[in-house]
Amino acid sequence: MDKFEDLGFSKVDIDREKRTGFPEVIYGEGKTEEQISQIMERLIAHHGKVMVTRLSAKKAEELLSRFPSAEYDHVSRIFRYGVSCQLYRGEVMVLCAGTSDLPVAEEAAVTAEWMGCKVKRLYDVGVAGIDRLLSYRDEITKASVLIVVAGMEGALPSVVGGLVRRPVIAVPTSVGYGAHLEGLTPLLGMLTSCASGMSVVNIDNGFGAAYQAALILQLAAEGADHEVPLS
Repeated sequence: MDKFEDLGFSKVDIDREKRTGFPEVIYGEGKTEEQISQIMERLIAHHGKVMVTRLSAKKAEELLSRFPSAEYDHVSRIFRYGVSCQLYRGEVMVLCAGTSDLPVAEEAAVTAEWMGCKVKRLYDVGVAGIDRLLSYRDEITKASVLIVVAGMEGALPSVVGGLVRRPVIAVPTSVGYGAHLEGLTPLLGMLTSCASGMSVVNIDNGFGAAYQAALILQLAAEGADHEVPLS
């Protein structure tokens, strides 16, 4: 049996949820409304849910007329149909340094929610006003996985990494001035961070960070289900 459906312009990976734990997600940029619609129909038929990232409001308006029960989030530019049939234990906290980082932070938050994670948001807590972050220290240390989004020099994930004993996923953004180099400066800063236990995704990749966080909670749930009692 084929593990994909060939639409000519797209080979829809209907086996991905079985292999990886989550269905194929559609990247909206560069695809027409008709192409997205056809891919959505096949994924819904097999999984009962689908998500489209980086979708313009114009395309979303057209798709909503075809899928009226779907939802479109204008900040994250995510189009969602259906919900996860599972809710993982634990909590993903999404932090961002500044209000300008919200689109990337919301991409992470909305994606994680769709994948079955409980999400808490903590926004505009950059290091330029470090007291804002430290006033939430208790809440930060209780999170299971932390996604930390920052532009400019990208310092926030390193600070958070020094406060917690949990995985920190750093997301550099393209928010910043000249020498920021459209996200390259925070990317390199995060990659060379001295905070242990921190991983880094691509520039503006809130989706990738959320996917990694969901996999961590998924693995933790599998471990809890197969715990061996000490004797």
